[in-house]
Amino acid sequence: ILGGVFLIAKGTLELHERLEGDHRPKQGRIVQAVFWQVIVQIVVLDAVFSLDSVITAVGMVDELWVMITAVCVAMAVMIAASRPLMAFVSRHPTVVILCLGFLLMIGFSLVVEGFGFHIPKGYLYAAIGFSVLIEAANQLGRRNREKVISTGDLRERTSEAVLRLLGGRV
Repeated sequence: ILGGVFLIAKGTLELHERLEGDHRPKQGRIVQAVFWQVIVQIVVLDAVFSLDSVITAVGMVDELWVMITAVCVAMAVMIAASRPLMAFVSRHPTVVILCLGFLLMIGFSLVVEGFGFHIPKGYLYAAIGFSVLIEAANQLGRRNREKVISTGDLRERTSEAVLRLLGGRV
């Protein structure tokens, strides 16, 4: 329940900041997230939320080394993937809104399941999959619109290139 409440609170605050902006007066210089601060946050959150994975692993395997290895590998993958993910997210800011929506949905399902109600995982996966497909279509459409805007009319570009080669004005 606490993990779900945390996800809902964090997702709501981040979503509000992204959509409404920060209306507090800025004091001093703008502070940007440093790569290592983000890594530390990922490691701490991964450690907190991996407790559930450890509890699940205890029920699945008897060997302690298997559980420790699984947690270490998961943390290493998270750290290795953080830089490419940060670059992707900075190029595609709408993905952040989508992921915050996922946080809210997962947090809600954790709270509901904490109170004893079961939400079939298939429903969650279907909602996430559908959202990802819509976002992929949006990204594809945006990229195609940018291509059309940046390239202009092919005939016009060709005639401009020929005129430049012949020393004429464009």
